[in-house]
Amino acid sequence: MATKRERAEVAVACNDSVSYLYQIAGNHRHASPLLATQIERYTFIVASLSEGRLEPVPRASMVRHPEIFYGVGGDSEVIDESAGGKCDDAE
Repeated sequence: MATKRERAEVAVACNDSVSYLYQIAGNHRHASPLLATQIERYTFIVASLSEGRLEPVPRASMVRHPEIFYGVGGDSEVIDESAGGKCDDAE
């Protein structure tokens, strides 16, 4: 389970509240495709820093219609470790 700080970091990075992320996680709300992608990116970063304790949340698990992500690879994302682990789109 993520620590309080880890949950807050993901919420701030996604420009949302921890409470709203709990609603998405509990399937009480669905994330927009953009928010789901942001959550996936930032949970990947937090998971990689947790030394195997946490797993990233797949974006398809948070949206009403997960088929919108079928065939869309995550290969366009590049994590720049020198920039503090921030995600950037590859050009």
